Amino acid sequence: MTQPLTPPRVTPPPLTPPLVSPWLRRVLLVNLILEIGIVVTGGLVRLSGSGLGCPTWPQCVPGSFTPVPHQEQGFHKLIEFGNRSLTSVVGVAALLVIVAIWRWAPGRRGLLRISVLPLVGVLLQAVLGGISVLTGLNPAVVAAHFLASMVLVSLSAYLLYRVGEGDDPPVLLVRPQIRTVAWATAALGAVVLLLGTVVTGSGPHSGDASTPRFGFDPRTISWLHADAVMLFVGLTVAVLLSVQLTATDPRPRRAWHAVLGITVLQGLVGYTQYLTGLPEALVLVHMLGASLITVSLTYGVLTLRRR
Repeated sequence: MTQPLTPPRVTPPPLTPPLVSPWLRRVLLVNLILEIGIVVTGGLVRLSGSGLGCPTWPQCVPGSFTPVPHQEQGFHKLIEFGNRSLTSVVGVAALLVIVAIWRWAPGRRGLLRISVLPLVGVLLQAVLGGISVLTGLNPAVVAAHFLASMVLVSLSAYLLYRVGEGDDPPVLLVRPQIRTVAWATAALGAVVLLLGTVVTGSGPHSGDASTPRFGFDPRTISWLHADAVMLFVGLTVAVLLSVQLTATDPRPRRAWHAVLGITVLQGLVGYTQYLTGLPEALVLVHMLGASLITVSLTYGVLTLRRR
């Protein structure tokens, strides 16, 4: 009698994880949390129409880096200034990432080279934020500002994951075809984020009534965004099923379960906010969800190989 065929499982090589200082992990985790936090506070600035609460840059108003009494922007000046102040905190955390890796992982030159990127990214983000103010919150510049934040979130997640690995060449834990689909899923995730910025830049939460919009029909671009999300869910399920059937290491299965779970929750929030008239609180939760999907996708791709 013929035995039923079962998919071959990929057996990973023995793993000897490097010793990592708990303080190094804490610094990298705080950096990641702050990168996500500034995305949420940036969303609060946009949702409250406070993007021009400080109408100049780098000063808040001409002659002062801080808000001044009787400023015509009212409470909006406090929200925008608070977000600008948090940028300094994120910058300090990014600087501590360099110091921590130099102090607790001195022999890992590859990590040390990468560790400077969050600080460079924060500095570039500050400039990009200034350009968005000077251009009157041009929607393309604001979208670029958000997408750059997603890159920094992904980079911070990469550093947190990577510090727990060795420095040997990576060895695949799954078939190459699965890795290819996983990278295609991550690329489509970037497209979903891009379309999300176009949805926001075309709708009521671009700022106040005087803030420029992209000019697209919000309903049409929202459905295009939703279609991309459905395709993203399909690819995520495909990767999850593949690693479930072939990978012996549990990490890929856990990571892609997380990608799917966060995506489903994010989809529920997205449809709910669309059907309930885009309440600000749900839009803010949706922005947090975008950051969490970025982190889970980064981990999902990284778990497909081992160093």
